Amino acid sequence: MKSRRSKATDIPTKVKKIVWERDGGRCVICGNANNVMPNAHYISRANGGLGVEENIVTMCTELTINQCHRRYDFGTKLERKIISCQIEMYLKSKYPNWDKSKLTYKK
Repeated sequence: MKSRRSKATDIPTKVKKIVWERDGGRCVICGNANNVMPNAHYISRANGGLGVEENIVTMCTELTINQCHRRYDFGTKLERKIISCQIEMYLKSKYPNWDKSKLTYKK
């Protein structure tokens, strides 16, 4: 049985569909449309990032040359910071009242 936190950080199919439409089926970092998925948390699951549309973006998978999602998770500190800033700016452009503090699971 999943914990409440695990359930809260999972990305429901409904959210994936909304994010896919919002992002136009393209990676929000490089614009690639091949081998992309709406499954990247801005605030990671490990840090309690919720599986809500304001925290999820579409990014390249490991099957692409750019590997944007992999670089965001495992890249250098500088790569992660740059990609994080790009995602934050993107989400702020889509949600005028976007608030980072509301994207984390709280007991």
